[in-house]
Amino acid sequence: MILFLLRRFVTMALTLLAISALVFIVIKLPPGDYLSNQIEELRAQGDAAAAAKAEFLRHQYGLDLPIWQQYLVWVGAMPGPNGWAGLLQGDWGWSFEYQRPVNEVVNRALALTILVNIVVVIFVHIVSIPIALYSATRQYSLGDTLVTLFGYLGLATPNFLLALVLLYYLNRWFGISIGGLMDPRFTDASMSMEKMSSIMSHLIVPVVVIGLSGTAAMIRRMRANLLDELQKPYTVTARAKGVPPMRALIKYPFRMALNPFVADIGNLLPHLVSGSVLVSLVLSLPTVGPILLQALKMQDQFLAGFILMFVAVLTVVGMLISDLLLAALDPRIRIGGQA
Repeated sequence: MILFLLRRFVTMALTLLAISALVFIVIKLPPGDYLSNQIEELRAQGDAAAAAKAEFLRHQYGLDLPIWQQYLVWVGAMPGPNGWAGLLQGDWGWSFEYQRPVNEVVNRALALTILVNIVVVIFVHIVSIPIALYSATRQYSLGDTLVTLFGYLGLATPNFLLALVLLYYLNRWFGISIGGLMDPRFTDASMSMEKMSSIMSHLIVPVVVIGLSGTAAMIRRMRANLLDELQKPYTVTARAKGVPPMRALIKYPFRMALNPFVADIGNLLPHLVSGSVLVSLVLSLPTVGPILLQALKMQDQFLAGFILMFVAVLTVVGMLISDLLLAALDPRIRIGGQA
């Protein structure tokens, strides 16, 4: 197991290195950068002093260096002109749009993004697994038909449209405002039980909206996998030996049907971040999605680059977690690895 983890950590490091190069290239593809565009605009307005300050910042953060040197400075493999350490040493750069260090811009948003994603993942699994078990064991019943209908509706409904509908009708019918992740009076307050209670109550609608399509998809896939496993010989043998139906379902077919979902954990976390951008804009959620959108639009490259690398780290760590859970869940994988 130790050798397996060492190999995976080396692979993760190489993967993140390759992703960082791709992220940097994609961000640099549009012509110019935030400061270059600002310098041109200030010069057109005749503001020479502000243009000189922007030019100084451009030199200070190495934006006048060749592309390959800019990349090495950004990742921390090469010291910057002003001693900037780079990503590897925890220095995430400067946000030109917000005029603050990147860590100050995304600090709270990252924590709230992780909180929302964890709650969404828990919601998806808690809701979809019991429904899928019920549907698979009662194939073609009325309940199974209703579950199938729910699955189609969930997959066909855009989450941002559902957010708009709930935002309008909950406010019109019940006078409830569902925007944001907490009451405005707790925005700058330190964490307390009241603030946590406000966050939990405001999480209900965003979690349902973001997790609806994932829940519907998981129900459909889990149902199909269970129906396939229930027809296999080992399930028939367990029934013939008199194993109680619930135990025969949970201990054997259900465990095998879980494999694809455990393997998808690495893809689920970044998908929730990228797929919730429009929902975050509609519901005014203070997550990294709207910040990333604004950073890409304004070519704020250090801010956008860090958020994209954060999503990449979520993907790689999620894949490691899924591999470890698969090895614990399925003996065939452990035996195959030992062989």
